[in-house]
Amino acid sequence: MKIGLFGIGLDTYWDQFEGLEDRLKKYLSTIEKKITTFHPDVINLGIVDNIDKAFDAGDRFRSENVDIIFLYVSTYALSSTVLPVVQKAKVPVIILNASPEAAINYEAFNQMGDRVKMTGEWLAFCSACPVPEIANVFNRTGIKFHQVTGMLEGDEEFWNEVSVWVEAAKVKNIMSYNRMGCLGHYYSGMLDIYTDMTKQYAYFGGHIEMLEVEELASLRKTVPENEVVKRIEHFKEQFDVQADCSLDDLQESSRTSVALDILAEKYKLGSFAYYYKGTGNKENEDTISSIILGNSLLTARGIPVAGEYEIKNVQAMKIMDSFGAGGSFTEYYAMDFKDDIVLMGHDGPGHIAIAEGKTKVRPLKVYHGKVGRGLSVEMSVKNGPVTLLSVAETKDGKLMLLVAEGESVAGPILQIGNTNSRYRFSIGARKFVNNWNLNGPAHHCAVGIGHIADKIGKLGELLEMEVVRVC
Repeated sequence: MKIGLFGIGLDTYWDQFEGLEDRLKKYLSTIEKKITTFHPDVINLGIVDNIDKAFDAGDRFRSENVDIIFLYVSTYALSSTVLPVVQKAKVPVIILNASPEAAINYEAFNQMGDRVKMTGEWLAFCSACPVPEIANVFNRTGIKFHQVTGMLEGDEEFWNEVSVWVEAAKVKNIMSYNRMGCLGHYYSGMLDIYTDMTKQYAYFGGHIEMLEVEELASLRKTVPENEVVKRIEHFKEQFDVQADCSLDDLQESSRTSVALDILAEKYKLGSFAYYYKGTGNKENEDTISSIILGNSLLTARGIPVAGEYEIKNVQAMKIMDSFGAGGSFTEYYAMDFKDDIVLMGHDGPGHIAIAEGKTKVRPLKVYHGKVGRGLSVEMSVKNGPVTLLSVAETKDGKLMLLVAEGESVAGPILQIGNTNSRYRFSIGARKFVNNWNLNGPAHHCAVGIGHIADKIGKLGELLEMEVVRVC
């Protein structure tokens, strides 16, 4: 990802007010240094103070393929020298309305005596002045913009907001290059999870690779026995493998796990969704029934996997993981009115990197509603703050982001070999469920650790997606 940065000014001022240009350049340098602590690749084009520089800056940002632009409003400047930069670059723009200090020293200012110097000093604090003009022109020319207002120094709130915009831009960039694998097909009963693949491209970009279960089944045959043995040892390091897990099941899961890694590397996958109904083809059914441990390992290393061919939700999982929050596949299980919590989890893979303690591996004699039997994972999400995210599709065919913040709390869970957690919400379990369902998401969602609704909100702005926050 590349960040574009430029300041604005008026070239007429430089000969009139000695030292003003150099002073504003130093302020811009301060901003550049701070932003590079959030992300190192910053293209700083300096102070744009006339039309020629404006056109050149727009061309440069476009040729550099920047993902986002920070516009530092250093002093009064003409909107005509700002518009060409942003129009040509055609990427989101964040206006930084940053004062050099908390306030002008009025007493010292009024004692300067020289009104030319006084005006120059005033112009150094004049960052707020042209923002209405710029906003007016952006609005009238159809350019969406965002603002961060504060101080260059000693303003944690200001810089925290800038850092969140940078994080959101990183995630937008990750999604735009992400390659999602779709293995198998939709489950014919779950109408809520269907989506238009091209609509996913329209909002997120990236690439979707349609994959056949037969290819994964074929790759399993190529896995040498020594790799199977090594992967079993890796399982024992990463999971708490229960004593009643058979060696045969571990070998099957190991073979599939190695094959999944080969498949992910072949297609450069950053995420994937899968489902296989089965028609009696034993090789395919053996492959899919032994997939959970391997998919859990993939999810833990940044390649989130969603069952039931939940394409919308694996997008949500990838967003959460790209923010560093994890992103585990989940759904409502039940409600506990006694403790005012919602039980949530899912069968299939879990994000073991955000688990409370070590994830258990348990054998299941049947996968409910699906073909086969085999090993599954049992985990709870780490106790503490969590965020839920759903990529939902509205009745008019648009995509939106539905988000809620809550807390993963300790307590009894269902020890049935699935992911399972207890969540408490500030608005209470009843109101949370009602408000979440009111927005009509699919029944799956992604859960990650930490409260990151603000970050998701800014990502939605960059993606031009509606964001609805439940709590």
